[in-house]
Amino acid sequence: MSKQRSDRPEIKPFAGPAGGWGSIRSLAEILPRERVTPDALVQLARQNKPEGFMCTSCAWPKPADHHPAEFCEEGAKATAWELTTLRTTPEFFEQHTLTELRDWKDYDLEQHGRLTHPLRYDAASDKYAACGWEEAFDAIGAALRPLDPKSVAFYSSGRTGLEASYMYGLMARMFGNQNLPDSSNMCHESTSVGLKAAIGVPVGTTRLADFQACDAIFFFGQNVGSNAPRMLHDLRSARKRGVEIITFNPLKERGLERFTNPQNPIEMLTGGETQISTQYHQVKAGGDIAAMLGIAKFLIEWDDAALTAGDPPVLDHEFIAQHTKDFDAFAEATRAAEWADIEHESGLAQSALEQAARVYARSKAVLAIYGMGLTQHVKGVENVRMVVNLLLLRGNIGKPGAGPTPVRGHSNVQGQRTVGITEKTELVPVDKLKELYGFDPPTEKGLDTVETCSGVIDGSVKAVIGLGGNFLRAVPETAAMEEAWPRLDLSVQIATKLNRNHLFAGKVTYLLPCLGRIEEDVQASGPQAVSTEDSTSCIHGSRGKSKPASPHLLSEPRIVAEIAKRILPPNPRVDWDGWVADYARIRDAIEATYPAIFKDYNKRLFTPGGFWKGNKAAERIWLTPSGRAEFLAPSCLSATGFSDAEGRFRLMTLRSNDQFNTTIYGYHDRFRGVKGTRDVLLINREDMAATGVSEGQIVALESDAGDGKLRRRDGLIVTPYDIPRGCLGAYYPEANVLIPVEHHAEQSHVPAAKSVPVRIRV
Repeated sequence: MSKQRSDRPEIKPFAGPAGGWGSIRSLAEILPRERVTPDALVQLARQNKPEGFMCTSCAWPKPADHHPAEFCEEGAKATAWELTTLRTTPEFFEQHTLTELRDWKDYDLEQHGRLTHPLRYDAASDKYAACGWEEAFDAIGAALRPLDPKSVAFYSSGRTGLEASYMYGLMARMFGNQNLPDSSNMCHESTSVGLKAAIGVPVGTTRLADFQACDAIFFFGQNVGSNAPRMLHDLRSARKRGVEIITFNPLKERGLERFTNPQNPIEMLTGGETQISTQYHQVKAGGDIAAMLGIAKFLIEWDDAALTAGDPPVLDHEFIAQHTKDFDAFAEATRAAEWADIEHESGLAQSALEQAARVYARSKAVLAIYGMGLTQHVKGVENVRMVVNLLLLRGNIGKPGAGPTPVRGHSNVQGQRTVGITEKTELVPVDKLKELYGFDPPTEKGLDTVETCSGVIDGSVKAVIGLGGNFLRAVPETAAMEEAWPRLDLSVQIATKLNRNHLFAGKVTYLLPCLGRIEEDVQASGPQAVSTEDSTSCIHGSRGKSKPASPHLLSEPRIVAEIAKRILPPNPRVDWDGWVADYARIRDAIEATYPAIFKDYNKRLFTPGGFWKGNKAAERIWLTPSGRAEFLAPSCLSATGFSDAEGRFRLMTLRSNDQFNTTIYGYHDRFRGVKGTRDVLLINREDMAATGVSEGQIVALESDAGDGKLRRRDGLIVTPYDIPRGCLGAYYPEANVLIPVEHHAEQSHVPAAKSVPVRIRV
């Protein structure tokens, strides 16, 4: 097994652009490390293309008019990671106890390779042992059936296709609960809540074509170079035609600064680069409400002056009057805001915000792109509402080239919500489910991720089924969660590789290996396809063709069906076996449940560029209680949820460009100049001087939540970085131990991982 971590980490600035030869070298390094066969190159050529497979990494749209290579550096890593020839067999577990494996790094666990057999935890030896599939399903059913349905949580990862997701949500509801926490709860639930309240839909309103129609892009809290690199092609094209890109982000992220297109021979040979951002504003963590309010203040006051002078207005008054509600209250709050407060909370000068406002004022169509830098705050929903406020001022929703564009992480996290993976009854057609399947679906709100964590800790959650992902590693309150997990009556994890969640066993524990999306899935009717939904609400078919990693793997739909048959009474209206035999029948069931969205689902499955599920707000039809898009005056200027104090910092948890979510591909964060370690603390040099720490010093962080609980992250290397005063950066998920489970977004319950109150301990 390859272990990449160096005893001598290197930390030095990186001068190159995003993309370019750095991406090529990164790809050339990971392919041999994963020991992939030549088939991996064949599969890369099929990635994100019609009749190919949809990337297992991010959810950026797949264009109909695709590039020769429609994958990015991160997507190629995800493909190599899945197609590795390394294997984690039962013999491996004969040699290692789970207690011993807890000392391994996340990278080393997953790098050992694909799981090959179903496994049962043996408490006497503290090891996993191979078992048969029937034994596993029977034991899982026997453990689940006696439990109160309300005490069971069904978690799902955003990698799971629409077909298995629909089956999983239906199984949970027929079992008797809506305890369906998922990846969205950890990242973009603030979007789902904020956009739904403001414009009547829980998702963004834009599509890829809007990048060709906009004349300005405003970017908030999203690291495109590491998290959605294929978007760089769209940003580059926009810049080539003169679109201004205004970025608000605490860190200078290379993908938002400069990009060399690896598919452009001239740029590669000459070192040519495209400047991405025309303005780059390093807002303080949690300062986006203040920054956006400052822009709005300029716009409204300029408009006031224009109307007084008889000049053309700055705001779109016709749109505001016809389509919006509560503008006057928002405008009054904006006029009343003091510039000193705006500058303090945003960390930006009034003149900088004026620069941004002038671009917005002269632009006819504006895209607002944002990520978890907005959603993962205590006031994350208000962050999202401020994006909408800004767009509504000039009618920038429901016209070409304009609208909110939240960038989802996991490849199908948005799609899962579309087909019923949600704890909220109002998002599910319960009457249709009752009509189709002859049962009374639960209407009591289920548990989301934060509530599931609280339930595991206090003992009210007795069992957790995990359909993919690394739940225990991804959630907050790491230490308490790991301590509580063994008290579960049942833990079932469906996965492709070993991860840290699997090292904490309940009283009954099974680890079930499944097919990956890139692998051929053959059922009774022949080879199967699955489907996913991208960030712009387009549905794509995905067909795996690679040889499975082991003959003992089952597909996700098959595993869900077998568990369902063990825990539910027979129902003549639900043919679990028939669905598994032919996934087209699952899609027929999805179409019957959501006819407006999935009309002619199977016929349209492989439409180039995907088929759009539609979006009423994009048509300026507002499905809000008022029937209008709604302004919201912010309740405060800081999204952090806590006050500044001497010695207290705002910690942002970060991903490197050598990872995707909790999956660590290596120890080289090229864009930040960190190699050989993930144990770094990014800090402003002036804060270093103020706290008395020096470059390279090893320090700890302690949570400053004020609840008396000790949460500590040791062994961090002090690393000076261009980051706003009062803010710190450390890698996710290792820093999750510092996040209290109670520190989450109001209304949406997203863990507030982008502004965690901490103190430095020497």
